[in-house]
Amino acid sequence: MLPWKRLLRPLTALLLTAAVAVVPATAAQAAEAPSSGWNDYSCKPSAAHPRPVVLVHGTFGNSVDNWLGLAPYLTKRGYCVFSLDYGQLPGVPFFHGLGPIDKSAEQLDGFVDKVLAATGAAEADLVGHSQGGMMPRYYLRFLGGAAEVNALVGIAPDNHGTTLSGLTNLLPYFPGAEDLLSTATPALADQIAGSPFLTKLNEGGDTVPGVRYTVIATKYDQVVTPYRSQFLDGADVRNVLLQELCPVDLSEHLAIGLFDRIAFHEVSNALDPARARPTTCASAFS
Repeated sequence: MLPWKRLLRPLTALLLTAAVAVVPATAAQAAEAPSSGWNDYSCKPSAAHPRPVVLVHGTFGNSVDNWLGLAPYLTKRGYCVFSLDYGQLPGVPFFHGLGPIDKSAEQLDGFVDKVLAATGAAEADLVGHSQGGMMPRYYLRFLGGAAEVNALVGIAPDNHGTTLSGLTNLLPYFPGAEDLLSTATPALADQIAGSPFLTKLNEGGDTVPGVRYTVIATKYDQVVTPYRSQFLDGADVRNVLLQELCPVDLSEHLAIGLFDRIAFHEVSNALDPARARPTTCASAFS
């Protein structure tokens, strides 16, 4: 086996765990989402929750599978919730978030416009997992998103890229491997720490004025490493480590986004800080 193939196999496998833990969504599954109040374009935000929430999936994720836990959690609490697919590659069904991240941000821009038009809201709140917590920052900084977004909540976001526990540091030693990665799945190359995309994204600071930022991380993250690279610096930033709220929470990169109710509780607090309640281990049962 060629050296780059030996490298890309574990690299792809590790990234795959970042977003996929359930069977890929079918058309029938996707059609069921509105019946639970999720992706219901007739939903009108309430006075208590005046902004729609847009959920942004991670690499290899999609608009249904990534949110089977969090979307119902938020709709039951009175939010209008929407999710999109982005970063599709030709001939790759179900698994998205693989295209160039700047182009994915353009898709997010158009989707937020659609949600705001349908709901009549002036602003939306964004919640994203992994790449979905980082990619919106491009929309906020370069595509005018700061005028349309009140808050961005990133769950295990790769805000400063990832070394994948040092694995990507091996790329320069395999001629052609990084070019192949860029050609086959541009989003993976964009997420490597030090990539041209991330350099552009983070030049001049992590945040833009007018947007509240929350980062929710776990110290057991095995994909976005080191985990503290997820945190942001800025005037209106709250960085949260799950284990400081509940020391026995063992969630890793995948679990924190899919079904960790302690993380969900912190998402709810970030969306409605005026009604925030302390998050503890008991929050998993609330």
